[in-house]
Amino acid sequence: MPAENTRAAGNLDDDDYPAYTMGRAADVLGTTPAFLRALGEAGLITPLRSEGGHRRYSRRQLRVAARARELVDQGTPIEAACRIVALEDQLDAALRLGRDMRRRLGDHGADT
Repeated sequence: MPAENTRAAGNLDDDDYPAYTMGRAADVLGTTPAFLRALGEAGLITPLRSEGGHRRYSRRQLRVAARARELVDQGTPIEAACRIVALEDQLDAALRLGRDMRRRLGDHGADT
């Protein structure tokens, strides 16, 4: 297998690899490209750009967009949905940090 094919195959396991075009991402989410553009304008997701300037989305970005879509489908305005998703992500990060800190303090306390 040529080196470039090996590199591309390795990227398929990467949640941050921009594997989806805007059209494909919209199809996967069951939404429109305009919805994805609105998420970008709101700052929730920032698609990478291909050399030709086309938007490309990762699986991680699609999960974030899917959560925003759930909220919008429930009647939440898109701007509020984006804020909620961003706050949920911040809370998850803070909880992970707290768990890591407790684990480290626990490990450190066991050494003394």
